[in-house]
This record gives sequence, C-alpha cells and structure tokens, in this order.
Amino acid sequence: MSFLQRRKSLDVEQSIGSGARLRQTLSWPHLVALGVGAIIGTGIYTLVGIGAGYAGPAVILSFLIAGAICACAALCYAEMATLMPVAGSSYTYTYAVAGEFPAWIVGWSLILEYTVVCAAVAVGWSGYAAGFLRSIGVDLPTELLQGPYIEGGLFNLPAALIVFAVAGLLLVGSRESTTVSGVLVAVKVIALGIFMFIAFKAFQSSNFTPFMPYGFPKVGEGAETHGVMAAAAIIFFAFYGFDAVSTAAEETRNPGRDLVRGIVGSMAVCTVIYIAVAAAALGAVPFKDFAASPEPLAHVLRTLGSPFAASLISVAAIVALPTVILSFLYGQSRIFFVMARDGLLPAKLGSVSERTGTPATMTVVTAIVVSVIAGIFPLADIAALANAGTLIAFIAVACCVMALRVTQPDRPRVFRTPMVWLVGIVAVLGCLYLFFSLQNKTRNYFYIWNVIGIAAYFLYAVHASHIGKARRGS
Repeated sequence: MSFLQRRKSLDVEQSIGSGARLRQTLSWPHLVALGVGAIIGTGIYTLVGIGAGYAGPAVILSFLIAGAICACAALCYAEMATLMPVAGSSYTYTYAVAGEFPAWIVGWSLILEYTVVCAAVAVGWSGYAAGFLRSIGVDLPTELLQGPYIEGGLFNLPAALIVFAVAGLLLVGSRESTTVSGVLVAVKVIALGIFMFIAFKAFQSSNFTPFMPYGFPKVGEGAETHGVMAAAAIIFFAFYGFDAVSTAAEETRNPGRDLVRGIVGSMAVCTVIYIAVAAAALGAVPFKDFAASPEPLAHVLRTLGSPFAASLISVAAIVALPTVILSFLYGQSRIFFVMARDGLLPAKLGSVSERTGTPATMTVVTAIVVSVIAGIFPLADIAALANAGTLIAFIAVACCVMALRVTQPDRPRVFRTPMVWLVGIVAVLGCLYLFFSLQNKTRNYFYIWNVIGIAAYFLYAVHASHIGKARRGS
C-alpha cells in the first residue's frame, strides 16, 4: 500500500529540470483571453437552447446556480494555482496534498473532461457552420453533419476537421495561439452584444410565464425529469474553462499576479454576459421555439426577422467557437504532459518540441481522439459526460485548499480564497448536487471510465511512477 503515501512537494516547481519545463511566455492578458475563450462558447451559443428545453425561462436560475458554484471553485483554483505555479492543474494539486492515487483519479477525470469538452464544442461549431452554409445556398449531406447516433447520420465531418485545424494552431506555439485566441474572443463578444441589442428590443415579459414549467427536481432524480437543477447540471458546461487557465501556470511569467487575474477575471466577465444573453433570448422568443435548435441564437434572430444579423451570429460562432477548442485542447495536452513527466503515462507523451516549446506529440494524439468522438456522438451526451469529470476535479481542488489551511496554515499565499470554509464547502456540496443531477446513464459512463482508469493505474502507472521508483531505489 506504499502508493498511498506517494506525494509531490508543494515546492515541486523548484525540482523540475529545464529540459522538462514549458517556456514562460504568457502574461495576464493572454490568460484572460484563454479563460474567456474557453468559457464563452458552446455553452451560450448552443447549450442555452438545450438548457431552456430542460427548465424553460427558469434556465436563468440554472445559469445563476451553476455560475455561483463555479465562482466558488474558481476562487479555490486561484489559491492553489499561485501556491503551485506549474502545469497540471487539479491533478498536480491533488498529487501534493492527497497523494498519487487520488491524483491519478483526478487526472483520469481531467483527461475525460478536456477530451469530451473539445468534442462537444466541435459538434456545436458544426451546427452553426451547417446553418450558415445553408443560408448561402450550400447544403452538405446530412450523413456528414451528424454521427450515427442520430437518425440519418454517419460521421460529423466538419466537427472532426475543426479539431485538427485548432491542433495545428497549437503546434505553432503557446503565445502565438493565445494571441490569436484573444482576437477571436473579441469577435464573439461583439457578436453577443449585437444579439442582445436586437433581442432586447423585442423583449416581451409574457414569454417568462410560466417561469418554472418543469419545477426544481430533488437530488438524484436526474435530467430525465427536467427542471432547474437538471438544466444547471448540463449548462454547468457553459461556465467552466477557467481551469484551463490554471493549466498554463508553468508558462506564466508572473504567476502570483497573472493567474488570479486570469481565473477570477474571466469568470466575472463571462457570468454577466451569460445571464444577459439568456434573458435576451428568452424575452424575445418563447423558449420552445428555439430549445431544439442546434444554433439557438441565430434561430432567435431569424424568428425576429433579422436574417442578416442571424448570419453574423453564425459567422461569429464559426470564427470564434474554435477558441474554446483551442483552450481545452491546450489544457488537455498539458494534463497529459505532466502525467507523463511524472511517469504515470508513457514518457514519449511528455516530450516537448525544441522549436516551439509545446508538447507536440500529445497535441496530435489528443486531436485524433477528440475528432473521433466529435464525429460520432451528439452534443448533449458529450457535454453531460464532460461535466462529470469536471465536477470531480472541482471537488478535489476545494478539498485541497481546505486541507492545506489546516495542515500548513502559515505557508505564504499570494492569493487567499476569501471565507475559505464557506466558499470551499459550497463548492464541494454544489458540485456533488450537480453530479447527482446528471442523468443516470451519464454517471454510469463516468463510473465505467474510472474503473478502466483504476485498472490502468495498477497495471502500469503504479510501477512506472517516478516517485515510486525513487522510493524503491530503482
């Protein structure tokens, strides 16, 4: 049982050799762009329709609940990221505080999270791309626009292609890719501003009656019953992305200042935008009119008689949604990289390109896996499964912050989570509530994924771990 005592040092940053370290090229504007690029995307451009279908106008409450839980988690991330400014996010924090085996569970969950998030966004992008092409008279075959789980579908080709395009940009370098991301983030925020301007002019309060048509289900009833929490469990996907900022800690020039600005700043900006956009859409058009649309915001504008603005929204989504894929593909490759650097995954996956300073091999491998998932599975199922992995990671980080306040209360902290016992407990209990509000099949898929992960740990990682080898003297 020696693997239960394996831990990294909180000062792990000092023990990483220069040959295995990622280059420090990012400052806080890059991190804010990375965070906003990850957060504002499929969640508001696409999942607002799915969420409205679950909760009706009360989806605004769903956004508020999911946003509040994410805000608590974001404050915990900010403290841990400044304590341990290295790549790896919640996996690395858990390794230092709880040990190798819990860290493996968190890392394995993060692999699931980032992989399926990229796939979900690619599917959402495909819906807008197809809608835009139809508006200019180009109809792609249905078989190439959706996976085999939807009647008439074969493989979602546009979703797969956009993943490879983004991976190619990441291979150029971290600073270059985040700079491009910043420009595209501005495009999609401006597009959302145009949407709100038009939609609020058509606002009708009667569209909010009844406000909560599907109720507020109890824990464990799952999304099959619909309701505010069922919607929150799905659109929780819309809020996270700030954790992708923490994966960039090792590449940040001034972690103590820039990580806090990147994590907290991106969450604050996005929460305000999300609630305003949802209110505009729900007030302009009855929720049932756009709930089933793969491009709900463009659908609302077409319904209001603004086809040109709808096309602009579609173009903005086509151009800017890839920033979300970029942010999460970036984070995924860094999680793989750190786990490989620790010996828990094959060393080849942790190789860094001498020319660009990026984990090139892992970026390509991740792109292949993501493109296959995006080509086959529908958006709602992918987003729900991504949420399961994320919720576990958020719980782990909140627990790490609270544990260190007890075990190392005097350790210098650049940023301290305010009201840590309230914020930490709300993050843990809120994430547990959302986890058990997911569909039963989603939770079952997550359990199966982790059974596979535990088997992989004991068959390979427990023996290959660098810390384990050092303790055995081999």
